Amino acid sequence: MQRSDVRAVGDLAAEASSVVTGVVQEMHDGIASRAFDSIGPLGTPTRVIHDGLARSIYRGVGRGVRGAGHAAGVMAADIWGDDGDDALESRAGVAEAIAAINGLYGHQLSERGNRLAGEMAIRHCGKPVPPEAESLAEAFPTATGRVVVFIHGWCHTERWWSRRPREGDDTRSYGDRLRDDLGFTPVLLRYNTGLHVSVNGRQLADILDRLQAQWPVPLSELVLVGHSMGGLVARSACHYGVEQHHGWTDMVSHVVCLGSPHLGADLEKGVNIASWALARLPETRAIASFLNARSDGVKDLRFGACLDEDWCDADPDEFLRDRCREVPFLPGATYHFVAATDARPVVGVIAGDNLVRSYSASGRGKSRRVPFDDEHGATLSGLNHFDLLNHPRVYAKLRDWLEQG
Repeated sequence: MQRSDVRAVGDLAAEASSVVTGVVQEMHDGIASRAFDSIGPLGTPTRVIHDGLARSIYRGVGRGVRGAGHAAGVMAADIWGDDGDDALESRAGVAEAIAAINGLYGHQLSERGNRLAGEMAIRHCGKPVPPEAESLAEAFPTATGRVVVFIHGWCHTERWWSRRPREGDDTRSYGDRLRDDLGFTPVLLRYNTGLHVSVNGRQLADILDRLQAQWPVPLSELVLVGHSMGGLVARSACHYGVEQHHGWTDMVSHVVCLGSPHLGADLEKGVNIASWALARLPETRAIASFLNARSDGVKDLRFGACLDEDWCDADPDEFLRDRCREVPFLPGATYHFVAATDARPVVGVIAGDNLVRSYSASGRGKSRRVPFDDEHGATLSGLNHFDLLNHPRVYAKLRDWLEQG
């Protein structure tokens, strides 16, 4: 295990302990404030002494815990670390845990320069592939001119595309099937889902620009397939690719969004409501602060934010305000959506695929509408959000759409 990875884990533990200390302090302050307010002016001398002591104690505890965590990380790196190539992010189970942490707090890890905040990269066999001619030729020795890029969802890695399907005997991923059936070369991507969708969209646009220039054979067709948040990142990348005058945007034939919350996800809206309500009382304000520390990326899922303008100069924790602007489709590409619903009709309408409701996945809202054509979309019953990653009925739609050109 690399020394830098061990130190990064130590730093993460230190910061987490510091956050817990801060939450306890804020709850303590809220409860004490309520008590002293009930006493009135007579309690002022005691309150001043109490507040001073509490601040000093919590400050000392926070510094001590943070320092101990950093020191433990350095010590552990010297004892168990090495300078080999066995990076944490290449280990399947560990990589999934890191992806989940990134989804929840990835923007903070990135701001602090923590190594666990992984950068967007093409992945092959779990390892990053720089978008350079030699590296791409080595990773894709049988590359074709038709490329399909798969963009995973929130808290996931590219390995989720290999999820075993609940139905059918064919366990191959969509990428493997499209390679065998239609001659596409599958390219898998991994990225920090805690960053803003628009930040990841810009990064993806730049990677695709380099991919086009360095691909082993001339690129003739490009397809983007995104699951959940990945569909928003794909739409964002197309926008910024056009803005930067990238040539790859002219080669995109299809953009496929599987269960993407184009109009928002109810879970994130619920957390926004809960944190707003908890912030009203001093005793629970600390819990609201803890909830509001969640990542920029997950907050973008509240209403499906794809552009910088959707979140710039705005309070990220304001109460259920939709600031999202519509992202124009690429004129030469066909955009598709796949929505899923629970098998039971009533529950299916209310819950959708248990994470994203069908109206959001299809972009059909009362006040906003993403311009998908009905003939280019599908709503499938009896599937949940994660079935969309690998299911025979979804693949049948995907293959039919790509066969039509």
